[in-house]
Amino acid sequence: MDRAGGRRRGFDTCRIPVVVFSANADGRPVSRPPQWTNQEYEGNYVSIQYPETRTVDEVTRLAGVEFPDRYRWLEENSAEVDQWQDRQAELADSYVREWPYFETLKRSVRHYFTARSGTFPAPAGKRWVRSEIPEGATQARVVLSDERFGAGRVLFDAVQENRETPPFVSWVSASPDGRFVAVGVCDDGSEKNTIRLIDVESGERLPAPEEPLMDNWTAGARWLPDSSGFFFSCIVGESSDLRHQMLHFRIGAARATKVDAPWLPTQDWRTVVFSTDGKRAIAVQRLLSPIPLAVADLDGSDELVWRPFISDTTIGGLYGHLIDDQWIAISDADAPRGRLVGIALDNPTPADPSTWTELVPESEVTLRSFAPVGEHLYVLGLDETYSQVRVFTRGGRFVEYVELPERGAVVELPFPMMALYPSGLDDEYAFAFTSLTSSSRYFRHRPGKGLEVLSAADKSIPDAVVEDGWATSPDGTRIPYHIVRRREVSLDRRRPALLHGYGGYGAPWHPVFPGAMASFVDAGGVFVHVHLRGGGEFGREWWEQGRLKNKRNCYDDLHAVAEHLVAAGVTSPDMLGVSGGSNGGHMAGAAATLRPDLWAVSVPRVPFLDVLGATRDGYGSYVVGLELGDVGDPDDVRRLASISPYHLVEDGVEYPAVYLDAGDTDPRCPPWHARKFAARMQAATAGANPVLVKIWRNVGHGWATDKEVAIEEHTSWLAFVMKILGMTPREPGK
Repeated sequence: MDRAGGRRRGFDTCRIPVVVFSANADGRPVSRPPQWTNQEYEGNYVSIQYPETRTVDEVTRLAGVEFPDRYRWLEENSAEVDQWQDRQAELADSYVREWPYFETLKRSVRHYFTARSGTFPAPAGKRWVRSEIPEGATQARVVLSDERFGAGRVLFDAVQENRETPPFVSWVSASPDGRFVAVGVCDDGSEKNTIRLIDVESGERLPAPEEPLMDNWTAGARWLPDSSGFFFSCIVGESSDLRHQMLHFRIGAARATKVDAPWLPTQDWRTVVFSTDGKRAIAVQRLLSPIPLAVADLDGSDELVWRPFISDTTIGGLYGHLIDDQWIAISDADAPRGRLVGIALDNPTPADPSTWTELVPESEVTLRSFAPVGEHLYVLGLDETYSQVRVFTRGGRFVEYVELPERGAVVELPFPMMALYPSGLDDEYAFAFTSLTSSSRYFRHRPGKGLEVLSAADKSIPDAVVEDGWATSPDGTRIPYHIVRRREVSLDRRRPALLHGYGGYGAPWHPVFPGAMASFVDAGGVFVHVHLRGGGEFGREWWEQGRLKNKRNCYDDLHAVAEHLVAAGVTSPDMLGVSGGSNGGHMAGAAATLRPDLWAVSVPRVPFLDVLGATRDGYGSYVVGLELGDVGDPDDVRRLASISPYHLVEDGVEYPAVYLDAGDTDPRCPPWHARKFAARMQAATAGANPVLVKIWRNVGHGWATDKEVAIEEHTSWLAFVMKILGMTPREPGK
């Protein structure tokens, strides 16, 4: 019977070469003595004993098609699963911590670490509010100041909230008059947060709604223009059920009330935004392609009377702002890279694109969002993957380009719904900007007055260079990528390389600072930022070419870049790694199972690996149906199995080294994805490479992780990669 069969199996052994190699800055390997402890030797190999993992006679059945699911029990929340998970974590920790350079790498990671998404100071009446992590703290505090980045008064301190386990500040939202500040607080890393409401003048904590918010993707509390209260989107039931409800809370009220707008029947993200003149509310739904469903006048009434506006989802997304009596929005209807249009509120057929006014036509630039600034529109787009900002009048006349400091990215959250909330003042375009070599710094631009620096970058890779390249996928599509390396690391010989990508849900993979992964570059590695179909770098068609029945293109694109780099002599399969998170974790798992010969190491982080099993909960069904396929179609179910990393694992294959990194409170990619994949890989692999899994406690999808935990997490998976590739980290600053 094969090792993945229905019997209980004992310990599996992984044989790992004892000799460890590191690389000097010039890339030459340097042999180092083995540094192993608490492991037994077998000739030239070290044996790793995996925890015992039983199998069960379970199947996953979809559309009448059955698949063995012998590790289904690892989806459970049970004492047995906890024990198995803890033993796996001990093994993973032992492997990376016995590497003699772990602490050096940790210092480097700490040096380069940046928060996943920073908080830009936002107006609070005539003052400013921001969240920041002070020196020596692991979580943020909320500060009110007279100047944008000035010293100020602490309104909320996560450490004072809970000194033992400070919560995560998910979002901060001030009322327009500056009297109140609402703060979203998450206690367990899951992103599910609750509201703290603060009276600014007294510092008093006011009664606030008790309903939990799933995440900050709808920006938390959306204040009414008169500061009398706010709207917010809460999660009903378990986060994985994906049941959203829009609520309205008035200051001083006993509880929030339900917003009965004409929502679409699908369970998708919902929000309420306001017109630029503060006279109307707009109900918006759908995270990836939001549309304005209805409009209501803000006349002081407790109950809003909603007038239907646009509910036809076949026209794609229309994300924008209500300016005067016109909804100005980015549309991809008959314009895959996007165009800016105006739709009058009194238009009798607002869903008919032929009745729209075109303000900015489609071009080679992929439109992402825009911000109204006085009588001007600042339009953000992507030009060959890099950010571009143009200024137009409200009527669509081009005024000027915003001269950005270098090739890089204006910081934006990944999905269109997040672009519905402009920040800053109505006479300026304020934005954060980053690049592949420098962390975020802040700027503002006012029409005709040029760019003004508000703050400098606090992290950068010393003497680093960025090089753009293109590979050709099997169907002839050109796939862009960027190489980041230290200038002294020439590409005249093969180097350790790490490919990092995403490729899904129409979300562009912006060329931003790599944060902790800068440690890989600093150690002499070649970091490769890849743009895969399924993302949004080149608009709707780029997304469509990498989703549903075209999803395999995403992996073909990744392999094409890897093979291109190998053919060019930049790296080789025994020096090549791949990593990614969430959908990128799915990508890294697919890479390891589809092309095990191409990689030395794969790190799927917070991964989505069992595509078929994911449909057992609401969120999993949502993402599978949106991005991967139709689980009601038997042929599509079989195709889904062909891109499901868990189902792609075969017995007797020599797989690359794999480190699975996940969180136990993750509402998007639950930890059982990593558990099941690790168990299957450990049983199946025939080679000498380790397969390890670490599930972090009180960690979710990465949006609400404690700073110290995040540093430890990044250090661990990077230590695995660098150990496998024979690299030595550098002390930061040397």
